[in-house]
Amino acid sequence: MKPPSRNFANKHEPLPSQRPDNTAFTQQRLPAWQPLLSASIILPFFFLIGLSFIGIGIGLHYSSNSIRESEHDYTGALDGEDCFHCTSANVSRPCLCNITFNITEDFQGAVFVYYELSNFYQNHYRYMISRDENQLSGDLYSLKNPGNECAPYRVNSEQKPIAPCGAVANSMFNDVITLYRNQNGTYVEVPLDGKGISWWTDYNIKFRNPTNGNESLEQIFQGTEKPNRWITKAYNLSSDPNNTGFINEDFIVWMRSAALPTFRKLYRRIESGNFKNEKFTLLFYLNCCSTDYPVVSFQGRKKIVFSSVSWMGGKNPFLGIAYLVFGSLCTLFAIIMLVVFIKYQGKMDDDI
Repeated sequence: MKPPSRNFANKHEPLPSQRPDNTAFTQQRLPAWQPLLSASIILPFFFLIGLSFIGIGIGLHYSSNSIRESEHDYTGALDGEDCFHCTSANVSRPCLCNITFNITEDFQGAVFVYYELSNFYQNHYRYMISRDENQLSGDLYSLKNPGNECAPYRVNSEQKPIAPCGAVANSMFNDVITLYRNQNGTYVEVPLDGKGISWWTDYNIKFRNPTNGNESLEQIFQGTEKPNRWITKAYNLSSDPNNTGFINEDFIVWMRSAALPTFRKLYRRIESGNFKNEKFTLLFYLNCCSTDYPVVSFQGRKKIVFSSVSWMGGKNPFLGIAYLVFGSLCTLFAIIMLVVFIKYQGKMDDDI
């Protein structure tokens, strides 16, 4: 029987070439700071954080409350509501609907006009992915050959490719809204600005129209079909060549999916004008009531919202409340820890 080797203990030692360098970094000899948490460090930190968040929360809450809003529901789901006649299946499309209202508050600065939809789940996964990013970025091949993600809105019954394809584009909000003011008994249209309502990155980078030499956009779109629920093809969305096709700003705003089932999307802006204590009429050309845009079938609602903005953006009371709650909790914990520290400090000194 062969005796055990005397070098058994050194059998698994690394070779000199396998050993880490003898430096402060590899041998973990670098100087380090290891804080010793004590009451003199923790208590001021909690008080500072708590009071800072309370101050920020008060500022955010005040700023949010200073924003003026005016909401107007025009779903017409129930008898007696405005626009109820447009929910009838027998009415011709588009349906004309008027809502008269008064502005009693002073809106400072530019006024933003939003449309609001409720109980509409744009965050459904199958709905969100129903689009072709290559087609929307201006790829000529994808324009005529949409991706399979767009099914069943990829091609029409005649197997013609749909541009833009997918469920998101097919369900685009398409009510036409016009605002009039009563000026000495005569209704004068209030100009609504639709430029710059989309994100800069979406308009300039993400969404592009296809190009093919000197061909016009209409020629490029030949051989494609509009989405089923659209009234016109993509290249006819606007007479402005910088606001039609895939770079139409209303289309771009709609294509950015919302995270919650009740959401607002920017429709237009009113840049100037003092309209306090004046009478207005909202003129709707409803292309999407119960038969074309079935919000009633899934208990949804449609609203138009006029809102001013502040340095923090639109109205958002939750943010200020969240800062106030967190700051109050930090301050409360700091006070509790301070009481405990004062109460037991003497006993700790005696033990030491």
